Amino acid sequence: MKLIEVQNYDEMSKLAAEIIIEQVQTKTNSVLGLATGGTPVGMYQYLMKDFTQNKTSYEQVITLNLDEYIGLEKDNPQSYSYFMKEQLFNHINIPENQTYLPSAKSVHDEEAGRNYEKLIETVGGIDMQILGIGENGHIGFNEPGTSFSSTTGIVKLADSTREANARYFTKMEDVPTHAISMGISTIMKSRQIVLLVSGVKKAPILNQLFQTDVNENLPASILKKHPDVTVIADQEALSILKEKKGSVFS
Repeated sequence: MKLIEVQNYDEMSKLAAEIIIEQVQTKTNSVLGLATGGTPVGMYQYLMKDFTQNKTSYEQVITLNLDEYIGLEKDNPQSYSYFMKEQLFNHINIPENQTYLPSAKSVHDEEAGRNYEKLIETVGGIDMQILGIGENGHIGFNEPGTSFSSTTGIVKLADSTREANARYFTKMEDVPTHAISMGISTIMKSRQIVLLVSGVKKAPILNQLFQTDVNENLPASILKKHPDVTVIADQEALSILKEKKGSVFS
């Protein structure tokens, strides 16, 4: 994994956007794997700013999102479908029929995962996947203990993940208990991966990622086995790692 140290969230967001813009300008029909949550919001803002100022075109781009809650309609403000439209899709020139999110009707909808896998294969695979990392080490919604061989499917959200996402809902009871998520093996098939890590709350897990061996109790650790991963982390997220003797900075 290549680690890029930046000063703060804004610098991380700007650099991540620049990487995506270069990808899209180099390959106009790029397939981008996108993420939701607080971490990529700044990156999306820079992509929108670039589109307004420089007219970088997304007319041929295809996007595939990592995950979606089960039980929320697409027009629900807490759904990731709504999030992506508000934070990016409605503000650039990407055709709506080229933006995809996994979707499951219920926690028993096993076909939904297989269909998303077929879709990814049909579009030629993901050129660049953007990831965040959960405080417990999850990528996508693949919680600790998830098999590294997992493919897209229904997942039960850990209590810590639901608590972390509760800030987006009126009350804890409203936070969905399940989601559909790209599997770990699905993510690993991406040709390039960019992991964004920001804030002091992510410092313990970022330190753990670099200091421990690959194991399924830390889903993000599998990224060490990918040939092209760039980690962009700010000072707060790196605060513990930089203190450790024998770390990647020594």
